[in-house]
Amino acid sequence: MTTPVHAPKPVPGDRVAVLSPSSGLPELLPLPYELGLARLREEFGLEPVEYPTTRKMGATPAERAADIHAAFADPSVKAVIASIGGDDQITVLPYLDRELIRANPKPFFGMSDNTNLLVYLWNTGIVSFHGTSVMCELGRPGAMAELTAESLRAALFTSGPYELRPADRFTDIDRPWEDPTTFDREPETRPGGGWHWHRPDRVVEARSWGGNLEILSWLLMADREIAADPAVYDGHVLLLETSEDMPRARDVFAILRSMGERGLLRRFPALLMGRPKTWSFEQPNDAAERARYVREQHEAVLKAVDMYAPDMMVVLDVDFGHTDPQLVLPYGGTIRVDGPARRITVTY
Repeated sequence: MTTPVHAPKPVPGDRVAVLSPSSGLPELLPLPYELGLARLREEFGLEPVEYPTTRKMGATPAERAADIHAAFADPSVKAVIASIGGDDQITVLPYLDRELIRANPKPFFGMSDNTNLLVYLWNTGIVSFHGTSVMCELGRPGAMAELTAESLRAALFTSGPYELRPADRFTDIDRPWEDPTTFDREPETRPGGGWHWHRPDRVVEARSWGGNLEILSWLLMADREIAADPAVYDGHVLLLETSEDMPRARDVFAILRSMGERGLLRRFPALLMGRPKTWSFEQPNDAAERARYVREQHEAVLKAVDMYAPDMMVVLDVDFGHTDPQLVLPYGGTIRVDGPARRITVTY
Protein backbone atom coordinates (compact mmCIF):
# COMPACT_ATOMS: atom_id res chain seq x y z
CA MET A 1 0.00 0.00 0.00
CA THR A 2 1.96 3.00 -1.24
CA THR A 3 -0.76 5.68 -1.27
CA PRO A 4 -3.25 4.98 1.51
CA VAL A 5 -6.78 6.29 1.11
CA HIS A 6 -8.49 7.66 4.20
CA ALA A 7 -12.17 7.34 3.39
CA PRO A 8 -14.49 10.17 4.51
CA LYS A 9 -15.81 9.76 8.05
CA PRO A 10 -19.50 9.36 8.84
CA VAL A 11 -21.36 12.01 10.80
CA PRO A 12 -24.29 11.49 13.18
CA GLY A 13 -27.40 10.71 11.16
CA ASP A 14 -25.52 8.72 8.51
CA ARG A 15 -26.28 5.16 7.50
CA VAL A 16 -23.67 2.50 8.33
CA ALA A 17 -23.62 -1.08 7.05
CA VAL A 18 -23.65 -3.89 9.58
CA LEU A 19 -22.28 -7.04 7.95
CA SER A 20 -21.47 -10.62 8.97
CA PRO A 21 -18.53 -11.43 6.67
CA SER A 22 -17.63 -14.38 8.91
CA SER A 23 -20.36 -15.82 11.11
CA GLY A 24 -24.06 -14.97 11.09
CA LEU A 25 -24.29 -15.25 14.88
CA PRO A 26 -26.87 -12.44 15.15
CA GLU A 27 -29.38 -15.08 14.04
CA LEU A 28 -28.60 -17.33 17.02
CA LEU A 29 -27.71 -14.72 19.65
CA PRO A 30 -29.93 -11.67 19.13
CA LEU A 31 -29.55 -10.11 22.60
CA PRO A 32 -26.04 -8.58 22.27
CA TYR A 33 -26.68 -7.87 18.62
CA GLU A 34 -29.88 -5.88 19.19
CA LEU A 35 -28.22 -4.05 22.07
CA GLY A 36 -25.32 -3.12 19.81
CA LEU A 37 -27.67 -1.82 17.13
CA ALA A 38 -29.53 0.24 19.71
CA ARG A 39 -26.29 1.82 20.92
CA LEU A 40 -25.27 2.66 17.36
CA ARG A 41 -28.53 4.57 17.02
CA GLU A 42 -28.88 6.10 20.47
CA GLU A 43 -25.30 6.75 21.59
CA PHE A 44 -23.56 7.35 18.25
CA GLY A 45 -26.47 8.72 16.21
CA LEU A 46 -25.89 6.33 13.31
CA GLU A 47 -28.49 4.33 11.40
CA PRO A 48 -27.46 0.67 10.97
CA VAL A 49 -28.32 -0.99 7.67
CA GLU A 50 -28.54 -4.79 7.55
CA TYR A 51 -28.01 -7.11 4.57
CA PRO A 52 -29.28 -10.56 3.58
CA THR A 53 -26.52 -12.46 5.41
CA THR A 54 -26.17 -10.22 8.47
CA ARG A 55 -28.46 -12.51 10.47
CA LYS A 56 -27.94 -15.69 8.47
CA MET A 57 -25.93 -18.63 9.74
CA GLY A 58 -24.36 -20.80 7.04
CA ALA A 59 -24.32 -18.13 4.32
CA THR A 60 -22.03 -19.06 1.45
CA PRO A 61 -18.81 -17.13 0.83
CA ALA A 62 -20.33 -15.77 -2.40
CA GLU A 63 -23.40 -14.51 -0.53
CA ARG A 64 -21.28 -12.77 2.07
CA ALA A 65 -19.09 -11.22 -0.62
CA ALA A 66 -22.21 -9.90 -2.35
CA ASP A 67 -23.20 -8.10 0.86
CA ILE A 68 -19.73 -6.58 1.15
CA HIS A 69 -20.01 -5.33 -2.43
CA ALA A 70 -23.48 -3.91 -1.83
CA ALA A 71 -22.36 -2.07 1.29
CA PHE A 72 -19.29 -0.53 -0.34
CA ALA A 73 -21.12 0.37 -3.56
CA ASP A 74 -24.02 2.15 -1.82
CA PRO A 75 -23.19 5.89 -1.72
CA SER A 76 -25.63 6.42 1.16
CA VAL A 77 -23.63 4.07 3.40
CA LYS A 78 -20.75 5.91 5.08
CA ALA A 79 -19.02 3.14 7.06
CA VAL A 80 -19.03 -0.65 7.44
CA ILE A 81 -19.00 -2.46 10.80
CA ALA A 82 -18.72 -6.21 11.39
CA SER A 83 -21.34 -7.86 13.57
CA ILE A 84 -18.73 -10.28 14.97
CA GLY A 85 -15.86 -12.50 13.85
CA GLY A 86 -15.82 -16.21 13.03
CA ASP A 87 -13.39 -18.65 11.45
CA ASP A 88 -13.83 -18.89 7.66
CA GLN A 89 -13.66 -15.37 6.22
CA ILE A 90 -10.63 -16.47 4.25
CA THR A 91 -13.06 -18.29 1.93
CA VAL A 92 -14.79 -14.99 1.10
CA LEU A 93 -11.69 -13.23 -0.21
CA PRO A 94 -11.59 -14.89 -3.67
CA TYR A 95 -15.11 -13.58 -4.39
CA LEU A 96 -14.31 -9.94 -3.68
CA ASP A 97 -14.08 -7.34 -6.43
CA ARG A 98 -11.03 -5.26 -5.60
CA GLU A 99 -11.78 -2.58 -8.18
CA LEU A 100 -15.33 -2.09 -6.92
CA ILE A 101 -14.11 -1.68 -3.35
CA ARG A 102 -11.19 0.54 -4.37
CA ALA A 103 -13.59 2.82 -6.24
CA ASN A 104 -15.88 3.13 -3.20
CA PRO A 105 -13.67 3.43 -0.11
CA LYS A 106 -15.40 3.25 3.28
CA PRO A 107 -14.08 3.07 6.84
CA PHE A 108 -14.31 -0.59 7.92
CA PHE A 109 -14.33 -1.65 11.58
CA GLY A 110 -13.61 -5.23 12.62
CA MET A 111 -11.14 -7.59 14.27
CA SER A 112 -10.45 -11.28 14.89
CA ASP A 113 -11.49 -13.20 11.74
CA ASN A 114 -12.06 -9.80 10.12
CA THR A 115 -8.27 -9.61 9.91
CA ASN A 116 -8.88 -11.14 6.48
CA LEU A 117 -10.76 -8.04 5.34
CA LEU A 118 -8.34 -5.69 7.08
CA VAL A 119 -5.41 -7.20 5.18
CA TYR A 120 -7.43 -7.20 1.94
CA LEU A 121 -8.32 -3.53 2.34
CA TRP A 122 -4.68 -2.70 3.18
CA ASN A 123 -3.64 -4.28 -0.12
CA THR A 124 -6.45 -2.40 -1.86
CA GLY A 125 -5.09 0.88 -0.51
CA ILE A 126 -7.84 1.67 2.01
CA VAL A 127 -7.11 2.57 5.63
CA SER A 128 -9.43 0.68 7.97
CA PHE A 129 -9.77 0.11 11.73
CA HIS A 130 -8.76 -2.84 13.88
CA GLY A 131 -11.44 -3.00 16.53
CA THR A 132 -15.15 -2.92 17.35
CA SER A 133 -17.89 -5.35 16.51
CA VAL A 134 -21.58 -4.85 17.08
CA MET A 135 -22.06 -7.89 19.30
CA CYS A 136 -18.92 -7.71 21.46
CA GLU A 137 -18.01 -4.07 22.05
CA LEU A 138 -21.24 -2.23 21.19
CA GLY A 139 -23.32 -5.05 22.72
CA ARG A 140 -21.34 -5.22 25.98
CA PRO A 141 -23.53 -6.02 28.99
CA GLY A 142 -24.58 -3.12 31.18
CA ALA A 143 -22.80 -0.38 29.26
CA MET A 144 -19.99 0.09 26.79
CA ALA A 145 -16.59 0.33 28.43
CA GLU A 146 -15.70 4.01 28.68
CA LEU A 147 -12.29 3.58 27.03
CA THR A 148 -13.85 1.58 24.18
CA ALA A 149 -16.61 4.11 23.56
CA GLU A 150 -14.18 7.05 23.63
CA SER A 151 -11.79 5.37 21.19
CA LEU A 152 -14.58 4.28 18.84
CA ARG A 153 -16.14 7.73 18.83
CA ALA A 154 -12.80 9.32 17.95
CA ALA A 155 -12.11 6.76 15.21
CA LEU A 156 -15.59 7.12 13.71
CA PHE A 157 -15.99 10.86 13.72
CA THR A 158 -12.62 12.62 14.04
CA SER A 159 -9.39 12.91 12.10
CA GLY A 160 -5.98 13.56 13.61
CA PRO A 161 -3.87 12.35 16.54
CA TYR A 162 -5.39 10.46 19.47
CA GLU A 163 -3.27 9.31 22.39
CA LEU A 164 -4.01 5.83 23.66
CA ARG A 165 -3.93 5.10 27.38
CA PRO A 166 -3.76 1.83 29.29
CA ALA A 167 -6.91 0.52 30.90
CA ASP A 168 -6.96 0.83 34.67
CA ARG A 169 -9.16 -2.26 34.82
CA PHE A 170 -10.09 -4.91 32.25
CA THR A 171 -11.75 -8.26 31.78
CA ASP A 172 -11.49 -11.20 29.41
CA ILE A 173 -14.06 -13.40 31.13
CA ASP A 174 -17.38 -13.79 29.32
CA ARG A 175 -20.92 -14.49 30.46
CA PRO A 176 -23.47 -16.43 28.37
CA TRP A 177 -25.20 -14.35 25.72
CA GLU A 178 -28.19 -16.71 25.76
CA ASP A 179 -29.08 -15.56 29.29
CA PRO A 180 -30.97 -12.24 29.47
CA THR A 181 -29.67 -11.61 33.00
CA THR A 182 -26.15 -11.36 31.53
CA PHE A 183 -27.07 -7.91 30.23
CA ASP A 184 -28.34 -6.54 33.55
CA ARG A 185 -24.89 -5.49 34.77
CA GLU A 186 -21.41 -4.76 33.53
CA PRO A 187 -18.74 -7.47 33.62
CA GLU A 188 -16.52 -7.77 36.67
CA THR A 189 -13.04 -6.37 36.02
CA ARG A 190 -9.57 -6.68 37.52
CA PRO A 191 -6.53 -4.35 37.60
CA GLY A 192 -4.97 -3.74 34.19
CA GLY A 193 -1.33 -3.63 35.20
CA GLY A 194 -0.30 -1.28 32.40
CA TRP A 195 1.68 -1.90 29.23
CA HIS A 196 5.08 -3.60 29.30
CA TRP A 197 7.87 -2.10 27.17
CA HIS A 198 10.79 -4.04 25.71
CA ARG A 199 13.71 -2.04 24.24
CA PRO A 200 11.92 1.33 24.53
CA ASP A 201 14.93 3.20 23.19
CA ARG A 202 13.48 4.89 20.11
CA VAL A 203 10.48 6.54 18.49
CA VAL A 204 8.78 4.73 15.61
CA GLU A 205 6.09 6.51 13.60
CA ALA A 206 4.72 4.57 10.65
CA ARG A 207 1.73 2.87 9.08
CA SER A 208 0.42 -0.26 10.71
CA TRP A 209 -0.15 -3.83 9.52
CA GLY A 210 -0.94 -7.14 11.19
CA GLY A 211 -3.99 -8.35 13.09
CA ASN A 212 -5.00 -11.58 14.75
CA LEU A 213 -2.01 -13.93 14.84
CA GLU A 214 -3.98 -17.10 14.09
CA ILE A 215 -5.70 -15.54 11.06
CA LEU A 216 -2.39 -14.24 9.72
CA SER A 217 -0.99 -17.77 10.02
CA TRP A 218 -3.89 -19.08 7.90
CA LEU A 219 -3.29 -16.40 5.28
CA LEU A 220 0.36 -17.36 5.20
CA MET A 221 -0.51 -21.05 4.78
CA ALA A 222 -2.97 -20.25 1.99
CA ASP A 223 -0.49 -17.83 0.39
CA ARG A 224 -3.23 -15.22 0.26
CA GLU A 225 -2.97 -11.41 0.68
CA ILE A 226 0.52 -11.56 2.24
CA ALA A 227 3.13 -9.85 0.07
CA ALA A 228 5.66 -12.17 -1.56
CA ASP A 229 8.31 -9.49 -1.05
CA PRO A 230 8.53 -8.75 2.70
CA ALA A 231 10.20 -5.43 1.93
CA VAL A 232 6.65 -4.11 1.38
CA TYR A 233 6.36 -3.93 5.17
CA ASP A 234 9.67 -2.18 5.83
CA GLY A 235 9.42 0.32 8.66
CA HIS A 236 5.81 -0.44 9.56
CA VAL A 237 4.34 -0.93 13.04
CA LEU A 238 3.29 -4.55 13.53
CA LEU A 239 0.01 -5.26 15.35
CA LEU A 240 -0.56 -8.76 16.73
CA GLU A 241 -3.07 -10.30 19.13
CA THR A 242 -4.47 -13.74 19.94
CA SER A 243 -8.07 -14.93 20.21
CA GLU A 244 -10.37 -16.88 22.51
CA ASP A 245 -8.88 -20.05 20.99
CA MET A 246 -5.96 -19.26 23.30
CA PRO A 247 -3.11 -20.74 21.25
CA ARG A 248 -0.39 -22.35 23.32
CA ALA A 249 2.81 -20.40 23.84
CA ARG A 250 4.74 -22.88 21.72
CA ASP A 251 2.26 -22.36 18.87
CA VAL A 252 2.57 -18.59 19.17
CA PHE A 253 6.33 -18.99 18.97
CA ALA A 254 6.05 -21.35 15.99
CA ILE A 255 3.92 -18.87 14.01
CA LEU A 256 6.31 -16.02 14.80
CA ARG A 257 9.26 -18.25 13.95
CA SER A 258 7.72 -18.97 10.56
CA MET A 259 7.21 -15.24 10.02
CA GLY A 260 10.84 -14.77 10.97
CA GLU A 261 12.04 -17.44 8.57
CA ARG A 262 10.01 -15.79 5.83
CA GLY A 263 11.86 -12.54 6.53
CA LEU A 264 8.79 -10.74 7.84
CA LEU A 265 9.57 -9.98 11.48
CA ARG A 266 12.76 -8.04 10.89
CA ARG A 267 10.88 -5.59 8.65
CA PHE A 268 9.02 -4.07 11.59
CA PRO A 269 10.88 -1.75 13.98
CA ALA A 270 8.01 -1.88 16.52
CA LEU A 271 5.44 -4.44 17.65
CA LEU A 272 2.26 -3.75 19.60
CA MET A 273 1.10 -7.04 21.14
CA GLY A 274 -2.49 -7.09 22.35
CA ARG A 275 -3.40 -8.21 25.84
CA PRO A 276 -3.99 -11.98 25.46
CA LYS A 277 -7.36 -13.49 26.21
CA THR A 278 -6.85 -16.04 28.96
CA TRP A 279 -10.35 -17.43 29.57
CA SER A 280 -13.03 -19.14 27.50
CA PHE A 281 -16.10 -21.28 28.18
CA GLU A 282 -14.09 -24.26 26.97
CA GLN A 283 -11.09 -23.36 29.14
CA PRO A 284 -12.23 -21.37 32.20
CA ASN A 285 -8.80 -20.72 33.70
CA ASP A 286 -8.43 -19.64 37.30
CA ALA A 287 -6.28 -16.66 38.30
CA ALA A 288 -3.04 -18.64 38.53
CA GLU A 289 -3.63 -20.30 35.16
CA ARG A 290 -4.44 -16.96 33.54
CA ALA A 291 -1.25 -15.41 34.90
CA ARG A 292 0.80 -18.36 33.67
CA TYR A 293 -0.74 -18.13 30.20
CA VAL A 294 0.17 -14.44 29.94
CA ARG A 295 3.71 -15.03 31.20
CA GLU A 296 4.33 -17.90 28.78
CA GLN A 297 2.96 -15.97 25.81
CA HIS A 298 5.15 -12.98 26.65
CA GLU A 299 8.18 -15.26 26.82
CA ALA A 300 7.31 -16.86 23.47
CA VAL A 301 6.88 -13.48 21.75
CA LEU A 302 10.13 -12.04 23.10
CA LYS A 303 12.03 -15.24 22.28
CA ALA A 304 10.97 -15.04 18.62
CA VAL A 305 11.63 -11.30 18.44
CA ASP A 306 15.09 -11.68 19.92
CA MET A 307 15.88 -14.40 17.38
CA TYR A 308 14.60 -12.68 14.24
CA ALA A 309 14.27 -8.95 15.01
CA PRO A 310 16.74 -8.17 17.80
CA ASP A 311 16.34 -4.41 17.38
CA MET A 312 12.53 -4.43 17.52
CA MET A 313 10.77 -2.37 20.19
CA VAL A 314 7.89 -4.34 21.73
CA VAL A 315 4.93 -3.18 23.79
CA LEU A 316 3.07 -6.04 25.48
CA ASP A 317 -0.48 -6.10 26.88
CA VAL A 318 -1.73 -3.19 24.79
CA ASP A 319 -5.51 -2.92 25.19
CA PHE A 320 -6.63 -4.04 21.74
CA GLY A 321 -7.95 -7.27 20.30
CA HIS A 322 -9.82 -9.81 22.43
CA THR A 323 -9.90 -7.73 25.59
CA ASP A 324 -12.33 -5.37 27.28
CA PRO A 325 -11.98 -2.40 27.14
CA GLN A 326 -10.73 -2.39 23.59
CA LEU A 327 -8.88 0.40 21.82
CA VAL A 328 -9.50 0.94 18.11
CA LEU A 329 -6.29 1.09 16.06
CA PRO A 330 -5.97 2.48 12.54
CA TYR A 331 -5.03 -0.34 10.16
CA GLY A 332 -2.80 1.07 7.47
CA GLY A 333 -2.93 4.44 9.19
CA THR A 334 -0.20 6.05 11.25
CA ILE A 335 0.82 4.93 14.73
CA ARG A 336 3.54 6.66 16.77
CA VAL A 337 5.26 4.48 19.37
CA ASP A 338 7.38 6.69 21.62
CA GLY A 339 9.56 4.38 23.69
CA PRO A 340 11.39 6.94 25.86
CA ALA A 341 8.10 8.67 26.74
CA ARG A 342 6.15 5.37 27.00
CA ARG A 343 3.39 6.82 24.82
CA ILE A 344 1.37 5.48 21.88
CA THR A 345 -0.46 7.91 19.62
CA VAL A 346 -2.60 6.92 16.67
CA THR A 347 -3.87 9.07 13.81
CA TYR A 348 -7.54 8.56 13.04
